[in-house]
Amino acid sequence: MNIKGFRRMLFGEKMPDKNDPKYKERYERDVQAGRKFAQATRIDKAAAKVQGFANVHRTLFLVIVFSFVLGGLVWNIYRLTVMYRHHPSRRTATEMQDSLLRERLSQPKAIRVQPYNEKRQ
Repeated sequence: MNIKGFRRMLFGEKMPDKNDPKYKERYERDVQAGRKFAQATRIDKAAAKVQGFANVHRTLFLVIVFSFVLGGLVWNIYRLTVMYRHHPSRRTATEMQDSLLRERLSQPKAIRVQPYNEKRQ
């Protein structure tokens, strides 16, 4: 990578002005692509319905939106406190092996039944 490319990566490109003739065609092409995508996925119709509902029921819309925001905030705080209070028991590999060994030794041994035609030793 050359110095110019590295500098562009660090500082980014110059912010284009939408009225600048150099970037006007690119801006219009990007806007048209966005509109085409919105029409294909019908996001534009859903946004229009939400905007219509918001215009008719302003207070209710604000209550719904802020309740979602507040609910998300409360949920995040709840999860943070649960994780903060959670203290898993820390066991070393040796402790785990010892407990498994003690568990196996404390269980009664299984009785092996020999088949009838097997010779006894």
